[in-house]
Amino acid sequence: MALYRVGKLPGDALAAAAEFHARVLPEVIQALASGADHLTIVLSPADDTHDGWRLAAVQGLAREFAPIRINALASDDETAIDAAARYCAGAAGVTGQILPLDGNGAGAVL
Repeated sequence: MALYRVGKLPGDALAAAAEFHARVLPEVIQALASGADHLTIVLSPADDTHDGWRLAAVQGLAREFAPIRINALASDDETAIDAAARYCAGAAGVTGQILPLDGNGAGAVL
């Protein structure tokens, strides 16, 4: 699985977006040069004021680097991150998405 863990960003959405684009984005672009067919970005949970810039960043990366699939997970639950990362690795048609994870477990898929 190709995972890139962003780590802590500021709580303010504008400051977080600025730091993501200044510090994280160049590292993500460098990680994409490794030749992987997908990359899953792991973000810490944040309130809904972060939704817009996060989605725009992931969708922009997915368009720019197609056919490499790029998605993001928003969680601090390692079990949920592992399960969702495995899903993203095998979901050939899923790209440009952010999956917020709550880690409570929805149960078995029927």
